[in-house]
Amino acid sequence: MALATKRTTRKADESAGKKSGAKRSETKAAAKKSPAKKSSSKKDAIKLDAVENTTVDAHVLDRLFETVESRRGTNSALSHSARLLSRGRKKIAQKFGEEAVECLIEAVAGKQSEFISESADVLYHLIVMWVDAGVTPQEVWQELRRREAMSGVEEKASRPAQEGA
Repeated sequence: MALATKRTTRKADESAGKKSGAKRSETKAAAKKSPAKKSSSKKDAIKLDAVENTTVDAHVLDRLFETVESRRGTNSALSHSARLLSRGRKKIAQKFGEEAVECLIEAVAGKQSEFISESADVLYHLIVMWVDAGVTPQEVWQELRRREAMSGVEEKASRPAQEGA
């Protein structure tokens, strides 16, 4: 079992930087595990499937973080994550920025499937940045929970004043 898991995560990690990478495979695998309820349209079926998998799929980011973290210091010829981490924070930030721009372009263009794919790329590169910076998902989730307890206006007002803002 452990060997199969290692092979699966290595394959997923190797293709994480590609447009048809692990993010799409995981989405397809999740869709196969729990088929959508019959609905009047394909769009409604996709929405129902997404709602049904939300609780379980939220943990995919924690698992992805663990995978990326396990790639730190490994052979960069075998792992896209290891390659990015070995190239340093500036390169990771550049890749994150490129993916964010591509994501926004697809959103503005109204290309939903491409927008979803690019969103997964953004999340992956953000997680690589977290690993590099020593930030854990739990720290981010804690900050989100703190903000959830107040309105957006209150949250923004609670931030320390930034010079030049």
